[in-house]
Amino acid sequence: MEPIDQLFDSLSSYLPHGDLGRIRHALDYSNAAHQGQSRASGEAYISHPIAVAQQLADMRMDADSIQAALLHDVIEDTATGRHHLEASFGPDVAQLVDGVSKLTQVTFASREQAQAENFRKMLLAMSEDLRVIIIKLSDRLHNMRTLAALTPDKRRRIARETLEIYAPIAQRLGMHTMRLELEELGFKTLYPMRYRVLNEAVKRARGNRKDLLLKIEQTIGQRIEDEGISYRIKSREKHVYSIYQKMLQKHKSFNEVLDVYGFRVIVQSVDHCYRTLGILHNLYKPVPNKFKDYIAIPKANGYQALHTTLFTPIGIPVETQMQTEEMERIAKAGIAAHWLYKSHEENGEHTHQRATEWLQQLLELQHQAGSSEEFLEHVKVDLFPDEVYVFTPSGEIKTLPSGATALDFAYSVHSKLGNRSVAAKIDQRLASLSTSLHSGATVEIITSRLSNPTPHWLNFVTTGRARSAIRHFLKNLNRDRSVELGHRLLSAALEEHKLSLEGLPAERLQRLLDDYNHDTLDDLLEQIGLGNRMAALVVKRVLAEEQAPEPDRNRAQYALRRMLRSVTPNWLRSDAKPFGKPLAIRGTEGMVVSFGKCCRPIPGDPIRGHVSAGRGIVIHVENCPNMKHYMGRDELLEVQWEEGIAGSFPVDLRIEAETRQGVLAVLASVIADEGANISQIHSEDREESAISDITIDVTDRVHLAQVIKRLRALKEVKKITRKRG
Repeated sequence: MEPIDQLFDSLSSYLPHGDLGRIRHALDYSNAAHQGQSRASGEAYISHPIAVAQQLADMRMDADSIQAALLHDVIEDTATGRHHLEASFGPDVAQLVDGVSKLTQVTFASREQAQAENFRKMLLAMSEDLRVIIIKLSDRLHNMRTLAALTPDKRRRIARETLEIYAPIAQRLGMHTMRLELEELGFKTLYPMRYRVLNEAVKRARGNRKDLLLKIEQTIGQRIEDEGISYRIKSREKHVYSIYQKMLQKHKSFNEVLDVYGFRVIVQSVDHCYRTLGILHNLYKPVPNKFKDYIAIPKANGYQALHTTLFTPIGIPVETQMQTEEMERIAKAGIAAHWLYKSHEENGEHTHQRATEWLQQLLELQHQAGSSEEFLEHVKVDLFPDEVYVFTPSGEIKTLPSGATALDFAYSVHSKLGNRSVAAKIDQRLASLSTSLHSGATVEIITSRLSNPTPHWLNFVTTGRARSAIRHFLKNLNRDRSVELGHRLLSAALEEHKLSLEGLPAERLQRLLDDYNHDTLDDLLEQIGLGNRMAALVVKRVLAEEQAPEPDRNRAQYALRRMLRSVTPNWLRSDAKPFGKPLAIRGTEGMVVSFGKCCRPIPGDPIRGHVSAGRGIVIHVENCPNMKHYMGRDELLEVQWEEGIAGSFPVDLRIEAETRQGVLAVLASVIADEGANISQIHSEDREESAISDITIDVTDRVHLAQVIKRLRALKEVKKITRKRG
């Protein structure tokens, strides 16, 4: 049968005659738009849209989806615009086509940026209509089936993208059958030698065990039948890509991957699933810790089944799954079951709802991500195949990726809960936020209104949602601190000229923002705080405008004079002061004020600062050799410690002590007794003594002096110095 005839034969089995006419119109329109175009294989281009539409027809998708499948490349590959499609097929079809289309009119800096932007665009379209992703996955599947005509580089690029993005999305949406084919085709294309070797190994193993597996299948079937349960049984063989992934993750050889074969038992009801489980456990011994109840607690993509692994006479464990007919259909079709079985399958609706909730989470990530590339990174992190199921104190189930921590759990409940987290209770036991969770645990988060996310949290969270929320908070926190520091710097610079930021007329302030292309004053202050703009130069711009000549004066001379003033370093001008009023350093400015690791300044040290682009202010001890580079330059700042400063600051000590067992323990004990914390230690034994480089956290110079005094009093210590520069 010709592809077109086959398509309409499939469609006529479930769509009304009126819809077929609209689909015929879409086919003719697409054929005319792609006239003269051909695929890399030499086939007429229209063969691809027809093949995609056929896949959707097999899923019994609606008429709008079929039309969109036939038209899905029209906007991207022809001169047809979205408004043309709206006029001919209505806004719904046009929106579906536009959602699947790539951004071809925009130039991107790299292929990675283009991929990320196109994925972001598709996500936004998916959030409005889930049919977009079903069309896109069908489009990708047909492209994977016909990769042979492309160049090797392009084949590998498409295969890698399929394995990293599209196959995991199909898994996340419960489309098991499509996911398996995408993975197999992607693996076969990306690693042809590995695929061939593993495929041959599977075939050999299948031949060796075929008779034994058949005997086990017959034994299981007979025992179920004896209990009066109606059933179907299917043998299951792990796919080559799944075997490969397990070998990689578990560092095993092929012969060590034992669950290559298994069975799926299809029964009529949930009660029969549990009864069959009992029958199998009476027949063969179950492998401990290998039982999973996905009926009581479905997977995030809606998958339901009972899983158990049995010891069998063939000497290897065999995984067996129990499902109802409905569960099996949902497992195959996933989100597409919403259309395929919508007349009577309630679980199809549940799967559709779960997919919608997942998309809402992705939208939240999209709003918080700073760039398309960062967003795509978060999405890839979130597409984990393995999951853990944990409970809130009220008994609500939360699904998280394998390896998720207590902090990931907190952010899965709400970003505000995550931001205020300080610790957790896991099964009523106190635990740190970095503790990994296991299925079945009850997790309670302990919060404090004084707690805030720190950069350290990014080292142990695993979910994209948590990572994105933490980064979003830190960005905003960094901006707030940058704005506050910029305000202090600009106010201090204006004060030298007996001006104040609050006293500047609104018109002059607006002209200043226009000169620097900023929308708000906070934007300008942030740039000053980050060190991207110098406060002294901004003040010069203000003064230049204040001293501007009357309109009838020579504008050319004024412009030249203003230009020279803006490029002349402050220290070369005869009327310039080397420094203004010292800026008070509080130690709580966060990432916009940092302390030089070369000299480790602490409160009580005489200090100087310099402005560094993107980092804000960097503080050094006054006599630090690295400050010589900034002498006489605008970047140099006069700074001082604020009165009553609190906090802990790292300082480096070098301790020369006797070489004997237990010396380090003695040193550590004394340091701890003095209320100082050891953050880093490196020890080296020499012929006559042991040299220890220790970084400790102290509050100020007085605290440091107390620690050093106690250490010098030890008989084991020969010499102690503070490392600088």
